[in-house]
Amino acid sequence: MKFYTKLVMLLTIVLIYTNVNAQFKEFGLKGGIQLNGVLPATEFSDDNDPEISSFLFRGFLRVEIVSFLNAELGAGYGNLYGSAFDYTTNTKSGGDYSTQIIPIDFRLLLTPFNMTSWNPYIYAGIGILNYNVGVKPTVVSPLPVEQDGWTAIIPMGIGAEFNLTDGLLLDLSAGLNYSLTDNLNYFRMEDLNDGYFNLGAGITFTSESMNSDKDNDGLTKGEELEIGTDPNNPDSDNDGLQDGAEVKEYNTDPKDSDSDNDGLKDGEEVMTYKTNPNKADSDNDGLNDFDEIITYKTNALLADTDYDSLNDGDEINKYKTSAFKTDTDNDGLNDGDEINKYKTNALIADTDTDGLSDSEEVLKYKTNPLKKDTDEGTVDDNVEVKRGTNPLDATDDVVKINVPIVLEGITFATNKYDITPESEEVLKGALKTLNTYSDIDVEISGHTDNVGSDKNNQILSERRAQAVKNWLVSKGVPSSRITAVGYGEEYPRVANDSADNKRMNRRIEFKRIK
Repeated sequence: MKFYTKLVMLLTIVLIYTNVNAQFKEFGLKGGIQLNGVLPATEFSDDNDPEISSFLFRGFLRVEIVSFLNAELGAGYGNLYGSAFDYTTNTKSGGDYSTQIIPIDFRLLLTPFNMTSWNPYIYAGIGILNYNVGVKPTVVSPLPVEQDGWTAIIPMGIGAEFNLTDGLLLDLSAGLNYSLTDNLNYFRMEDLNDGYFNLGAGITFTSESMNSDKDNDGLTKGEELEIGTDPNNPDSDNDGLQDGAEVKEYNTDPKDSDSDNDGLKDGEEVMTYKTNPNKADSDNDGLNDFDEIITYKTNALLADTDYDSLNDGDEINKYKTSAFKTDTDNDGLNDGDEINKYKTNALIADTDTDGLSDSEEVLKYKTNPLKKDTDEGTVDDNVEVKRGTNPLDATDDVVKINVPIVLEGITFATNKYDITPESEEVLKGALKTLNTYSDIDVEISGHTDNVGSDKNNQILSERRAQAVKNWLVSKGVPSSRITAVGYGEEYPRVANDSADNKRMNRRIEFKRIK
């Protein structure tokens, strides 16, 4: 008996240090076959050298009761063979015996560990054994003995499962089968009943339970088969969300990586961008989430990224304004006010091209940003503003006789009288007045500050006035309608006591004389 104890201990050590990855719990049904070497445990075995000379074929079916407890029903066919011992002479004689055995048993297997490399177990059970002694020993039994019959048996032992392939396991076991009869070797004494040790190896076929979750994604195999996901892949559509989370938490489609077809994977929407994976346009602004995040870089969670009272979709698709910039044309009015309130062009700072920005017209001068000449007095708003007349009053658009108008913005280099490009923009207003009112004659007068001699200032003012006249004549105004005069420093607008005042005194004036 000591030999078998050492054998079992050695087998246990081997099993502990074997490493094969597998999953053994949550199966549906297991079935297998085993081949066992059998060592008889009879009176003769105690006095003869132990010898595994017998065999047992066994098949079984196994189900899982709970995660740590299995139930097994098995049946086998085998033979017990051994040598007799003559107790009258205390010699190893008396012939051999051979007994056919057919065990049928029910076992409970305790599997307390949830291990991925192997699955050790302890088992115990109860059953019945049919025996038939085919070859009887020659030694005479001291007590009456039966050649065949049925008896109860108590199997117990240890074992372990190892993964071979998906659904196929290697099963190794060692155990004792204790019977309630002393007839198995056709020899009876009054000490112990007969039994046998077994050391076996077999293969086990396993089917996965519908309640198992092999891929640990939060869905059972049954649920995954019903939904259509892969029970061996926790993220069937490779979108970054596990199937269980898609079904139970986010209500997304675990078979489609982009449930709302917006161009973003469900995992990106949930984990990275915090958008709604079931809604292509999370903020209802008319742009799908992909376009907002990838194409336009707008906020997919905020319908109006730049807070200009226009949603991002309208800005990009309808008005072509910037969804990032409140005032696309930098005119001082935000895009929403231009489009909805003032009806101006949010892409052009000066909608009516009158020279005043839309915000200047609306907020400063109260003119119409959609109309160049708000008061319809024939002079554009900007011209009126620059010459000092009221762009909201049509009666001052026509130049009054002997009322000088300073042509603000006409500048000359020091001691020069050439017309600059900047001055031409101002003169266009005077040109328009002369063209509009073809029956008027005007005086163009030049004025200087008090820097320099009176004589030089007089000559310089005359030349500048003549330069302005020449420009107007070059644009088609008859020379006879324009008189150019220079007054030098004779008529200052303000005292020549500061640089700013001197600048104001260096001027060209426009005055109607007829």
